Amino acid sequence: MKAITTLTLIGVSSFLFCSCGSDTDLPPPLIGTVQTSAGPAHAAYQKALAADQSGKAKKAVKLYKAMADQYPTARDVAQARFRQAQLHEQMGDMVEAFEAYNDVTKRYQGSKLYSQALARESAIAQQALDGNIKSGFLFGTKLETKQMVEMLEKLRDSAPQATSAPKAQFQIGEVYQNKGRATESILAYRKVVADWPDSTQAPEAQYRIGVILIEEAKRGNQDMGNLDRAREAFQDYLMIYPNGSRAPAARNQIASLANQDVQRSLDVADFYKRKGNHESARFYYREVLKKQGSGPLHDKAQAGLKSLE
Repeated sequence: MKAITTLTLIGVSSFLFCSCGSDTDLPPPLIGTVQTSAGPAHAAYQKALAADQSGKAKKAVKLYKAMADQYPTARDVAQARFRQAQLHEQMGDMVEAFEAYNDVTKRYQGSKLYSQALARESAIAQQALDGNIKSGFLFGTKLETKQMVEMLEKLRDSAPQATSAPKAQFQIGEVYQNKGRATESILAYRKVVADWPDSTQAPEAQYRIGVILIEEAKRGNQDMGNLDRAREAFQDYLMIYPNGSRAPAARNQIASLANQDVQRSLDVADFYKRKGNHESARFYYREVLKKQGSGPLHDKAQAGLKSLE
């Protein structure tokens, strides 16, 4: 009976073992827990370190990179990748340095080097925005919009709960805004408000949405619709951030848009008057009088109505 029980347990154990599937179905091992590669990984790290200490920076970079690529869960991997990034930075290879720092912040968040890597990652992204980083494979030209946005997206995603995340997202909006790409800029600013409403960048992002829509209206892009959406953006600002530093400016923008509405109604009334469509002209003159109880526009509308009697 005992033998049967033992055989049964062995069979069940074998079944469970086989049913686990292939190794690719299992979660990856934690950093620093892979014992089988500890020896080769450490040896590879020591080889890179020796080249580094001998002043052979280019060779050290290659060795650090090879070690980190081959042994991504080894104990020395975060330090190897961080040192790779430092050497890239020292040699002026800022794009490569950013990528290496980003690998540290993305994959090795438990490392003691995480905060330093994130700080350097942020600093390099700022240099790119300031136009101080050249793209070597583009013959020394400044980074293109796409490259800068991708860099900021990586910075944002490497630490979504850090203060660097909403800042990076806001800077994406600025990159697009400076290039005159209104749609992408508005979407970027809206993400700041939606995902990080309490960040220091969110109020300014909300305000800029309205400003961009007004600028688009001035360019003649869906004039009426953009002005209506701009008004809504400023109203949303006052609702979400009533005590924000831009609150007075938002109120002024709303008042200005209201005056533009009245002016448009007066212009339409004058147009119909010139065309001899007096009924339509009267309608729009009365619209002006409803919106303006006094002032120059009120007086013009009143004079326009009298001229139709």
